[in-house]
Amino acid sequence: MSSNKKSTYCSDILNRQRLNTIKVSVGSVTIGGDAPIRIQSMTTTDTMDTEQSVAQSARMIAAGCEMVRLTAPSKKEAENLGLIKKELRDLGLSTPLVADIHFTPNAAEIAALLVEKVRVNPGNYADKKKFEEIDYTEASYQAELVRIEEKFTPLVLLCKKHGTAMRIGTNHGSLSDRILSRYGDTPEGMVASAMEFIAICEKHSYDQVVVSMKASNTIVMVQAYRLLVSKMLENNKIYPLHLGVTEAGDGEDGRIKSAVGIGALLEDGIGDTIRVSLTEEPEYEIPVAQKIAQKYKNQHAFNFPIFEGELPYNPYEYARRETTLIHNIGGKNVPVVMADFSKKDTISPASFFAFGYNYSHNLDKWNLQDQAADYVFIGDNSITFEVPGTLGVICSWINWSTNYKDKKGYYPLFSDGDLSKIDKNKQAFLSLEATENLPENLVDYPKLILVAKTKFSNKTQIFRNLYLNLAKKNLLNPVILSFDSTDIDVENFQLEVSSDAGAMLIDGFGDGLWINATQPQKIINSTAFGILQATRTRISKTEYISCPSCGRTLFDLQETTAKIRARTSHLKGLKIGIMGCIVNGPGEMADADYGYVGTGPGKIHLYKEKTVVRKNVPESDAVEALIELIKENGDWQSPKVLD
Repeated sequence: MSSNKKSTYCSDILNRQRLNTIKVSVGSVTIGGDAPIRIQSMTTTDTMDTEQSVAQSARMIAAGCEMVRLTAPSKKEAENLGLIKKELRDLGLSTPLVADIHFTPNAAEIAALLVEKVRVNPGNYADKKKFEEIDYTEASYQAELVRIEEKFTPLVLLCKKHGTAMRIGTNHGSLSDRILSRYGDTPEGMVASAMEFIAICEKHSYDQVVVSMKASNTIVMVQAYRLLVSKMLENNKIYPLHLGVTEAGDGEDGRIKSAVGIGALLEDGIGDTIRVSLTEEPEYEIPVAQKIAQKYKNQHAFNFPIFEGELPYNPYEYARRETTLIHNIGGKNVPVVMADFSKKDTISPASFFAFGYNYSHNLDKWNLQDQAADYVFIGDNSITFEVPGTLGVICSWINWSTNYKDKKGYYPLFSDGDLSKIDKNKQAFLSLEATENLPENLVDYPKLILVAKTKFSNKTQIFRNLYLNLAKKNLLNPVILSFDSTDIDVENFQLEVSSDAGAMLIDGFGDGLWINATQPQKIINSTAFGILQATRTRISKTEYISCPSCGRTLFDLQETTAKIRARTSHLKGLKIGIMGCIVNGPGEMADADYGYVGTGPGKIHLYKEKTVVRKNVPESDAVEALIELIKENGDWQSPKVLD
């Protein structure tokens, strides 16, 4: 990747400012420029089923969807978009329609005359994907670009003539063999794929283009968008950006993952329209997308001077900030998770169940779950029983010095900045308002772990500034990122803290998460681990790369995902892809350990990584066949039975 550390992908890394993009008209809706962030989604119906497609589109529009996308895998579906549009208009619904195209240029050219926007995927519009590595010469590669231009130009000219907008939508999971052979499975390859198509549009003076860089891996997704913006800034022509984490999944996981990726980009002013891809009914995606977008309005921000100079990290590559190893925090350890019991009236062994510890009275022993917090803060409270040896206990300074200073595994939290009270040679925590100056003699306290907090809403920029200051002073103290939330709605809470934490963890900053909220501790704990999983900084459960379903889907994705999750959710660290069709399935299998992909009505292909190992398995047998495949490859474990 590029080694350039300058913040060339946004206006100012310390003061959020919306990227100034070209205005693109999609029917009556404007994307980019000074238009608000637009919300969109995609139908899951068969596009040939006009009645169901119209009904679902109407429900999406009622929920607040500003653009409705429908799949057009062949000419007949593209033609039927005209009928769907007519029936929606007869209902008084003028919401623009978008045709989703893969593999079939003829369908795109038909759709361009019927709907307001066409989405094409550079990975499969003119190229094929067989996972073949091709050794191109410069001449043969240029010949391929000429071929692509010949195939893509008719659509560009049609869109220009008829005022149809276009999305050039690159997917990490469907990069062509040509791109993979030259760039590998990288964000650079994603950007190069899109820029090839943008260059063809510009050659014909067509600029009604929106661009996306979707991936199921949030790190890849964020880096790809940043690289794309950097490239467009170099060219002095910035197209609006459509944001989304593809195959995010369902439930809590899908929401957290979407907020992490989309939020990380919105924090830097990147993004003009968003789609949250959940394995749920599309109308359920709309409120989630609206809440993510709403977070970036009317904020109580702390303002910094304009940042100039180089970053202490590369925003286009992932690397953890170098920190001192202090017990199990910092160094090469995964980020830790904190639980906060400081406001509890009483603390008992049963209280610990909420953050991953189960106590057996009969056997007098503790059982740890995969999502067991690493530390609990008790403040001024007391603990009258022996805690598990893997759990650290943090107390207020007064409580610790009075009751626990000689007890192993108990640590003080200082909040007044008076370092003279601290033993330089012992592990301790310092609560730090991140907008204030660092203590002058912090360098003398290498065993001190900083707990960064702020009352301001622009937490990403504030914590980023802390990162800059620590780097400037060559300080290696680990940092726990602390987030407060008073939201009583679970979904709002999870979207808020996930958006706040995403960018920092993706940029390698943060040795732990400490979330204070009005939510039950069990939800707080699962959210913290969910954020770390979504940023791939700590894997604590099975990851499901599950597409959101569309008209191409060949089985019931929601039901199938639930069945697979029920059988495999205990397989910590395993990645399982569940894809409704072959558009992105094979590509996403490259990032998954196992894949379950629909290939025909009632037929499933099973993958080991990106290789098909069982073809056309009857759907009724496919979940069991997937379990057998996992067992054959030695990745199966029996579920834990707690004592």
